[in-house]
Amino acid sequence: MEVSAIDNSFLKHGTKYKGILGWLTSTDHKRIGLMYMYAIMIFFVVGGLLGGLMRLELFRPGQDIMTAQTYNAVFTVHGVIMIFLVVIPGLAAVFGNILMPIMIGARDVSFPKLNLFSFYIYVIGAILAILSQFLGKGAPDTGWTFYAPYSTDTNTNVVAAVLAAFVLGFSSILTGLNFIVTIHRLRAPGMTWFKMPLFPWSLYATAWIQLLATPIVGITLLMIIAERWFKIGFFDPNLGGDPILFQHLFWIYSHPAVYIMILPAMGVITEIIPTFSQKKVFGYKAIVFSSVAIAAVGYLVWGHHMYTAGMSTTARWFFSLLTFIVAVPSAIKVFNWISTMYKGSINLKPPFYFTMAFVFNFMIGGLTGLVLGSLATDIHVHDTAFVVAHFHYIIFGGMGFAFLAAIHYWFPKIYGRMYNNKLANTSCAFIFGGFTLLYFPQFIIGMQGMPRRYFDYLPQYEWGQVFSFFGAIVLAIGVIIMLFNLFKSARKGEIAGPNPWGGKTLEWTIASPPTVENFEEIPVITQGPYEYK
Repeated sequence: MEVSAIDNSFLKHGTKYKGILGWLTSTDHKRIGLMYMYAIMIFFVVGGLLGGLMRLELFRPGQDIMTAQTYNAVFTVHGVIMIFLVVIPGLAAVFGNILMPIMIGARDVSFPKLNLFSFYIYVIGAILAILSQFLGKGAPDTGWTFYAPYSTDTNTNVVAAVLAAFVLGFSSILTGLNFIVTIHRLRAPGMTWFKMPLFPWSLYATAWIQLLATPIVGITLLMIIAERWFKIGFFDPNLGGDPILFQHLFWIYSHPAVYIMILPAMGVITEIIPTFSQKKVFGYKAIVFSSVAIAAVGYLVWGHHMYTAGMSTTARWFFSLLTFIVAVPSAIKVFNWISTMYKGSINLKPPFYFTMAFVFNFMIGGLTGLVLGSLATDIHVHDTAFVVAHFHYIIFGGMGFAFLAAIHYWFPKIYGRMYNNKLANTSCAFIFGGFTLLYFPQFIIGMQGMPRRYFDYLPQYEWGQVFSFFGAIVLAIGVIIMLFNLFKSARKGEIAGPNPWGGKTLEWTIASPPTVENFEEIPVITQGPYEYK
């Protein structure tokens, strides 16, 4: 009977096409979410391999396996893939698509065909990003930030990479628009705003950032192309342009983009902790308002990337103050997570371990963010390995670990099967240990003066690079164990019930995996989403 639940699910249900074509033409939000996930996993592995090559080059001082120009191209490609193809779409496109409509009691998103169209725009952008590595006079070497005026002068293939980021922005905008309309229009009867689960709330706040901020970077990227082709003089001082203008325009989007990555991660963690504590979430409204506050204030802190770029003292003080203010709602979330666990009935399962790793990493990433938000300390560690460590603690330690927590939390719901807990715990230990060994030494050598983006360095920084290299190996072993466990379990794992973790939100009230339209009857909501006894 349970196996027939899988046979009747969205995984097996055919459209007018069968096999892979049935998936590629499906407008089912769950199938689209899974297609995003498989694509993102492939790009993550490619980006990770490029990161591994950088670690190998940095293992010892001097040139080892690549030239300086090749190193520049590798870290640019690594950044473009990881930022634009993995972490920005990451949680929202995958788990937002799969889970959000179910969690609000809907049968699909508001615009299913637009949803599929967004996926194909993502694919087109990804193809352009990959082609940019092979066309023209070599892979772009600007870094993922495309800083002008270098990006307007270099002979490498910057235009294709910039165009790829521009196209990917459309996918992000359309997904955000779809989510906003869906949450406004398709919530189940009785689901008021303050009876909506917190993961959809985080997606709602994220979607507004996607909708409002992404066009700014889109226009900025087009300005780079126009500058290169027509020599207009937006950013090039030789043409009367201002390179600082590029930084302002770029970071007006790209700092809110950090919250496109981290807000859904916070939403995932806020779903997992009540379930594995079997306790009502502490401070529901505080978490809601903190998500909205982060989305709002996040627009106003872009200048903290530019303390050394040439702003007035007043402007630097202003951006520093706002940076400290935006830390407050983030701290509220951490406080509420810990308070939710307090006196809870903790169920120590793999999703909870990944969640604890997220909280630990995110706190380190957040606190070191204050070091960078403070004027004096930022000057000391600006453009050093300290920034590399902070960035990866937020992006990988935050969004990455939340993604891993999410896949282990919702895996039984998506595939209708359980994974091997021992292997999952082992992979979590390897990934967390490897991540710590990889990035924590970068804080130390960064404070000692190791510059970032350098392919060679002084011998006194070698110990940190050696630790980081072995950390990367341990991390890779953990990822391999995890992928082996999940792929094997998706096909042959033990059959899962509808609610293996004892969750209270709507996705746990339907079959695992869900049917095509999720609900036989749209539920009527009469209470909040976390009413544990």
